Amino acid sequence: MTSHLIVSHGADFFGQDRHELPALAALAPYVRGTLPVAEYGQLVHLLEHAADGHTIKPAVATVLADQLLRVSRARSTPTKASRLARLLADSAGRAAADGQSWTWTVTIETEIAA
Repeated sequence: MTSHLIVSHGADFFGQDRHELPALAALAPYVRGTLPVAEYGQLVHLLEHAADGHTIKPAVATVLADQLLRVSRARSTPTKASRLARLLADSAGRAAADGQSWTWTVTIETEIAA
């Protein structure tokens, strides 16, 4: 059984991106290491509680897009984490630009034995 987070306003044909939940939680320390303490609380909470799913208002998505972009550009952020932060920043930015909520939905996929 595998759990993924589906993020709206993504880059695929359906306007979604799919991310592994552990990768989102693993991004949180890089957010803490890049952003000032006064800024990162909401973003870290979202990443660490991604499995709860979220609906993020456009104004908040704008702020999160900026924060994620800063994390993706930080020299201390490894390539894989940087790519994830950039993908999230892009989808948050698209949601905000469209004036729509940015949604995080968890999907659980089960493998069927042959």
